[in-house]
Amino acid sequence: MALLSRIRGPRDLDRLSPEQLDRLAAEIRSFLVDAVSKTGGHLGPNLGVVELTIALHRVFESPKDKVLWDTGHQSYVHKLLTGRQDFSKLKMKGGLSGYPAQAESDHDVIENSHASTVLGWADGLAKANEVLKKDDHVVAVIGDGALTGGMAWEALNNIAAAKDRPLVIVVNDNERSYAPTIGGLANHLATLRTTDGYERFLARGKDLLERTPVLGKPLYETLHGAKKGLKDFIAPQGMFEDLGLKYVGPIDGHDIEALESALQRAKRFGGPVIVHCLTEKGRGYQPALADEADRFHAVGKIHPDTGLPIASSGADWTSVFGEEMVKLGHEREDIVAITAAMLQPVGLDKFAKAFPDRVYDVGIAEQHAATSAAGLATGGLHPVFAVYATFLNRAFDQVLMDVALHKCGVTFVLDRAGVTGTDGASHNGMWDMSILQVVPGLRIAAPRDADQVRAQLREAVEVKDAPTVVRYSKGAVGPAVKAVGRVGGMDVLREPAEGAERPDVLLVSVGALAPMCLEIADLLDKQGISTTVVDPRWVKPVDEALPALAARHRVVVTVEDNSRVGGVGSAVAQALRDAGVDLPLRDFGIPPRFLDHASRKEVMAEIGLTAPDIARQVTGLVSTIDGRYEEPTDSVAVAEPAEAARD
Repeated sequence: MALLSRIRGPRDLDRLSPEQLDRLAAEIRSFLVDAVSKTGGHLGPNLGVVELTIALHRVFESPKDKVLWDTGHQSYVHKLLTGRQDFSKLKMKGGLSGYPAQAESDHDVIENSHASTVLGWADGLAKANEVLKKDDHVVAVIGDGALTGGMAWEALNNIAAAKDRPLVIVVNDNERSYAPTIGGLANHLATLRTTDGYERFLARGKDLLERTPVLGKPLYETLHGAKKGLKDFIAPQGMFEDLGLKYVGPIDGHDIEALESALQRAKRFGGPVIVHCLTEKGRGYQPALADEADRFHAVGKIHPDTGLPIASSGADWTSVFGEEMVKLGHEREDIVAITAAMLQPVGLDKFAKAFPDRVYDVGIAEQHAATSAAGLATGGLHPVFAVYATFLNRAFDQVLMDVALHKCGVTFVLDRAGVTGTDGASHNGMWDMSILQVVPGLRIAAPRDADQVRAQLREAVEVKDAPTVVRYSKGAVGPAVKAVGRVGGMDVLREPAEGAERPDVLLVSVGALAPMCLEIADLLDKQGISTTVVDPRWVKPVDEALPALAARHRVVVTVEDNSRVGGVGSAVAQALRDAGVDLPLRDFGIPPRFLDHASRKEVMAEIGLTAPDIARQVTGLVSTIDGRYEEPTDSVAVAEPAEAARD
């Protein structure tokens, strides 16, 4: 890594010869494979943008010039070239973020890790430069996958309206987002990729015609004057130019000299320019290139030589859902599936293989997915839209006004709900149970284990007159948590010891936190505090039997892997008030702040969402109600209360 170790900032690239730049690109790829195989991360996308990132930093002067990345997962090379070469704790607590991070570097302008947003940012920054009369350049790098999102086209419509406002849009075209890019835009870009480019055609024609006596030069000038029509015939980029955007390309995204030439031309142009670069996701690493599913888009810890995972964590929540969907597909012909460019990550790949005509990948377009689902339901089908919990935020209005208002039977399956950890603030699925509480008629299931994922998914798809939501965590799914009884629609997971006339605590456990809630009950029992633990299963609406059950206890405690603001705890409190049940209630959940990247366990400990911390606070609450306060014993008092709850 002789060259890479000498790069402390982008200007160090200026001294390198073309041969050295090629060596540097090879060193970067070797570094990425070695480093990311040890930590996990987004490997394939970064292997594909090595030369492009080098060229960008040679042509533009970051951080004065603003280089923006969409969605940000392909910024590892950018980090290496801007002085951040310690990848030993990538995505871990205290280490580098897997996305651009303002706290890390002045070169990281935005922290967007949701797709299709960068062009909106770029439009705003370019407008600010214009008003403030700055000569800074704005460069937005967006993948062809992110261009399937509607936000990107809303921004392009505005960008194109200002013919003399400088802005460079680099389309990183690798034919993929997670998986191969689909849709009309993908077909258009494929046409550009597979036809001879205008510039090469014209160069060959010029060489031939200039050697032709008398008619050669006039004929060449005529052809050159017919530029627009000829361009559309040879390489039909008219879609962009019809918007009023200057188009450059397609460019070999692994040819640094060609990239620099194109970017310099775009930099000098006084208006919006699209530079279309063709890159190869996973370039230089054979295991990634051989992975047709997603070209090692995101990997865990792997063997660098083979690309094989180092360890298997067993069955995970996603695979449980995916297998049950296949069973449902065989049983019901009306079940169809929708994904937003994430067929494999959300577990629908097996369904797609079994029922290829009943799965719809709409690209990175969650809003469209939700409304299209409403249309599918109105047409007589039952769509299941599987999406990361954090990405459903983007389609809230469509869930509310298109699905719920029209009483459409659509099931939303929210993967990676709650604290996900290593991908940082934007990927924690901590808002869904809050924002969806306000949707009339919508029902939310929070399965506690694999058995409940299967059961509650089946219950959800039976609902034909309202939207349903099934949400579950990231990673390995633990052992089944058996119920010992049933009250209303709620499972009783633990009953208080015999002889307790009025148990102290009703502990309402939400979803995957059931094992932790049982641990809390054990810790409380050691303090002489009797506890009933219930799993509502369906957390919206609040079960009608809950207020009466609560009234038989002295304190109600809710524990959820969701924001405390407007979450399940708030809904339970309102249900108790409406029923005239006046009891102390303590709600534990995620504080209303953005959470830094770390492991799930570390994040949960930091916010106080652990069994010892919760048991400590509940012990203090019960003691206060008794008119006394005793410091809990060491078996409970492990940590100071953090931000998980307030009175």
